[in-house]
Amino acid sequence: MTGATSPPSRLSARFPLNHGSGIPCVGLGVFQSEAGPTTRHAVAWALEDGYRHIDTAAMYGNEADVGESVRASGLDRDEVFVTTKLWHTDHGFENAQAACRQSLARLGLGYIDLYLIHWPRAKSPDDRIASWRALEKLRAEGLCRAIGVSNYTVRHLEELRAHSDVVPAVDQVELHPFVFDPELLAYADGRGIRLEAWSPLTRGRHLDHPTIQGIARAHDRTPAQVLVRWGLEHGVVEIPKSVHRERIRENAAVFDFALSADEVRALDALRGGPRVGLWNPVDIP
Repeated sequence: MTGATSPPSRLSARFPLNHGSGIPCVGLGVFQSEAGPTTRHAVAWALEDGYRHIDTAAMYGNEADVGESVRASGLDRDEVFVTTKLWHTDHGFENAQAACRQSLARLGLGYIDLYLIHWPRAKSPDDRIASWRALEKLRAEGLCRAIGVSNYTVRHLEELRAHSDVVPAVDQVELHPFVFDPELLAYADGRGIRLEAWSPLTRGRHLDHPTIQGIARAHDRTPAQVLVRWGLEHGVVEIPKSVHRERIRENAAVFDFALSADEVRALDALRGGPRVGLWNPVDIP
């Protein structure tokens, strides 16, 4: 586990990062949450129910709604950890800085807790490195508390390491039992990079798998809760997405049970299954 000796015991618990403040272990993802009331209500419900971590992106088109709900919550700014991301069409030193400032203006929150390069897709590796240089500058200016990447393979992380001494705080990747890369987890663990899981619930596609169903029945839990707990057992930040209040609550009710070592191994053994994401980062040069 990256920097964690045991799984967290509460929703607001934070995993340590190599820079910036620690990151809350479970957050609300808003990918494909419709801009407007749908996203605003989901974020408001999550914050009311104890979430302190919201994950958005420029590409999602709902940064303004996230910011509005965070401001309306009455919570101190430092209590809520907000992530947003640089879309791949904005790679480059100047472009990345401008895109970050536009995201910050839409959020209206003063600073971004974690700013990620959304995908390694770029015109060239040089563009990726230029974007990272821009993120380093944005962090130095205080616009971002921590910086990181998303959908980076070990190869992409090694490319970055060859050009910068600043280690990403986070690598956010598709991560669930069916898409589980022990090599990436070990690499991140060895370099102080926190892995974060997008689509940890497989977008609902595999919740009926017999292994997941059996473990859920054994704990009197839902399959979604088993998948979130599995990620936490590996020291991974989980950002399940929902716009339904009862499911937002369900996805966070994972701190009063634990998976056995055998159950974790059984879920680990499901790897090699289909991805739910459109792109496979392994195919990105």
